[in-house]
Amino acid sequence: MVTSTHDRPIVLVSNRGPVTFDRQDDGTLSSRRGAGGLVSGIGPLVAGTDTTWLAAAITDGDREAAAGGVVEADGFRVAMLAIDPDTYRAAYDVVSNEVLWFVHHGLFDRVRVPAFDHTWAESWSAYREMNHRFAQKVAEVAEPDAVVLVQDYHLCLVAARLAELRPDVDCVHFSHTPFAPPSWLGMLPEKTVLELLHGMAAHRACGFHATRWATEFADSARTLGGLSPQTFVAPLASDPDDIRQAAASPACAAALEDLEAVVGDRAVIGRVDRMELSKNHVRGFLAYDDLLARYPEHREQVVFVAEAYPSRSGVPGYADYRADVERTVAAINERWGTESWTPIVVDHEDDFPRSVALLRRADVLLVNPIRDGLNLVASEGALVNERNAVLALSPEAGAWERLRTGVLTVPPFDVAGTAEVLHRALIMPAGARADLAARLRALAEARTPRHWLADQLAAVTGADER
Repeated sequence: MVTSTHDRPIVLVSNRGPVTFDRQDDGTLSSRRGAGGLVSGIGPLVAGTDTTWLAAAITDGDREAAAGGVVEADGFRVAMLAIDPDTYRAAYDVVSNEVLWFVHHGLFDRVRVPAFDHTWAESWSAYREMNHRFAQKVAEVAEPDAVVLVQDYHLCLVAARLAELRPDVDCVHFSHTPFAPPSWLGMLPEKTVLELLHGMAAHRACGFHATRWATEFADSARTLGGLSPQTFVAPLASDPDDIRQAAASPACAAALEDLEAVVGDRAVIGRVDRMELSKNHVRGFLAYDDLLARYPEHREQVVFVAEAYPSRSGVPGYADYRADVERTVAAINERWGTESWTPIVVDHEDDFPRSVALLRRADVLLVNPIRDGLNLVASEGALVNERNAVLALSPEAGAWERLRTGVLTVPPFDVAGTAEVLHRALIMPAGARADLAARLRALAEARTPRHWLADQLAAVTGADER
């Protein structure tokens, strides 16, 4: 059983759960493993234990499962919380993804947005209601003296309400995103800011993947709320055994064979990420365009392969962003492509074996977000790559803090500077590549999801006070 240092029971709380339920044609309810970094990161640690994982009921099958209380599925003890669909959409789509995600990642076009009209109060009320419903459900399922690990920006208000219902339990909050500095968070209505900050401060401690995000949260809490919440830094890491098992699978081998048929013996620049505004696809492709213009020796010798699977299709602006990416790729392929060479190959299908195959085959891995809470791809690539790939990593990724001595730092807003880094990576001598890759691999292997979970449990007792 995964427990804290005081052997206390654990409740893990997140928006998405470790499994999704579906009704089959024969009327039975089946479960399948959920997607996402949280599930892949700590799922193996809590599967088969007494930990209870509470999540929102998203599918119709989830809602049916919710009626059964705590259920056993795929090795997990799962409790699903059914929330009114309109309330959930307002809390998840409007507040979480259109506002909190944007403010924490600095994505607002401040000339035009945000602009909070009278409908905002209703949306924030839905967010509050969803958080309170989670708190009530935790109060029902948590054993006495439990530790409650609340995950991410969807659920910042759970602890304050839970303290009223179950003062015997202790809550820790962990943010998988960056946190907005005061100048950004202050764009939100004052009442919203105060409730958000007080809600987070009600936890025993608030954790982040990087020191910078913890510092910016503390700055916002102090400047905008007069608060001094406890924080800790605990970067999540890839599980070496898990990702290497995926790399050794028949599905990945088949995907790698398909990829080799496309790229041949050319060098490969790879990227694997969601089609997400903060990931910075367009500037990455423009940097490759600049590389081909300034260094003709790379023409027809390099293919840029991108696994860019869809994300948040219901959020305004995401369809426009994908269209912008596709226009950029089409223009570059038209400018430089030949009968035997397509400069950029993009796949929009969410195919994990194919993504891992690209991580294995890449000669350069580009991770250039404009702002990113962590980015597990940076360490996953180091664990499975077979060609001493050079990681070109933005310092705006939370992973940069831990991996920076094993990477080439790439400036996310500087297209010409990114092109220079790509050129350096492509021409780096074999010995230097091997040394850099070995250093990066050692850094990636030095930490596992078990360390991250232990850090959250330690924060309950103040063992990791900062």
